[in-house]
Amino acid sequence: MTTARLRSMVLAGAVFIVAPPLLHAQTAPPPAAPQLDFSGVMFGNFQYRTDSRAKNFNKFDIDRVYLNFRVALNERTRIRATTDIYQQQNTPQDAYYLGWAVRFKYAYASYDYYKSPSFNATATLGMAQTLIIDYEEQYWPRWISQVAIERAGLMSSSDLGFVTAVSMPNGWGEVYATYMNGPGYTSREMDRFKDPAVRLSITPFKRGKVPILQNFAIAPWYYDGTVASRFVNGGPLQVGPVGSGLERDRWGVFVGLRDPRLTLGAEYVGFRGQGENGNNTVASPRTVFDTTGRIYSAYGLAKPLVLLDTAWNKLGVVARYDKVTTNTTTGAWYHVFIGGLTYDLVRRLSVSANYQEQLSNQGTVVGGVLQPATPPLKTWFFQFQATY
Repeated sequence: MTTARLRSMVLAGAVFIVAPPLLHAQTAPPPAAPQLDFSGVMFGNFQYRTDSRAKNFNKFDIDRVYLNFRVALNERTRIRATTDIYQQQNTPQDAYYLGWAVRFKYAYASYDYYKSPSFNATATLGMAQTLIIDYEEQYWPRWISQVAIERAGLMSSSDLGFVTAVSMPNGWGEVYATYMNGPGYTSREMDRFKDPAVRLSITPFKRGKVPILQNFAIAPWYYDGTVASRFVNGGPLQVGPVGSGLERDRWGVFVGLRDPRLTLGAEYVGFRGQGENGNNTVASPRTVFDTTGRIYSAYGLAKPLVLLDTAWNKLGVVARYDKVTTNTTTGAWYHVFIGGLTYDLVRRLSVSANYQEQLSNQGTVVGGVLQPATPPLKTWFFQFQATY
């Protein structure tokens, strides 16, 4: 056998051994793309008015459809986008289009900048949950009504900005801090001011041996808000632009207990703000007035037959009472009452029949003049919530 032939055989053998792994490496599939997690929530109602303002008015309505898209890029990084499909309700928008519209409710990226067996710390950037509303909705069902602070128009459930959440060791709670635009997710940013806020949630019995107390929580919070003046840009005949902001502060404390058999919640909310009168002209000077008020809210949801082996263990009772003082100077206030039944048809579909009313007080004095009470709102609801 010649030397040249021997070299050829060795080379051929090497190609036979090495080539298959190389070809396999070249044709190996690329890494799998991140998996999309899709879910949604839909709730609607039939309502029937019994008050004098719109007696016998009734309608079927879809309140909201939320479509959730979540992707985990890796073990520390996540992305979420939630669309809010809603019906136009306010003029002039509903004069343009009377049907349903789509907007973002949440659109953010989250990163766990610290992760350990005892506690985590997460940073979120984008359109995310605000300070207290989403947290309280762990105790109160949004599909029956908004929580008191949102129903009173004092805070939005989502806003655009930065969030950090730090969980405490041993499940004792979390610190949730935000730095956001301020007006909420339903409006673009309208001024230069940003609103910092912080909530401390404490769950002292999380590691306890009594199951019904493990989700007991105390959550004090504070929101430092500022909005621009109506005259920030000045205008014809005005004495000049107003660059200073107006106060829009909120603070409060929430106490809740959550269990499959019984859920209780109570909160106090204080708020202080400023408003403007006048036209910022020589003939009609701009004046600033204070608006200070408070809210007391308490509710309960119980399933009294949950311990019994019967279909009626899905039956629940719900009740809530809010007292909203819109101005402590004038003494103006109104109350909200909600009461009724709930029933879980299946695991992801619940219905409720309830009565809701809003009544204002008599005897409010504004500018030394006794004001009549606002006519009441009294409505019967049949509502449903479906998750998928």
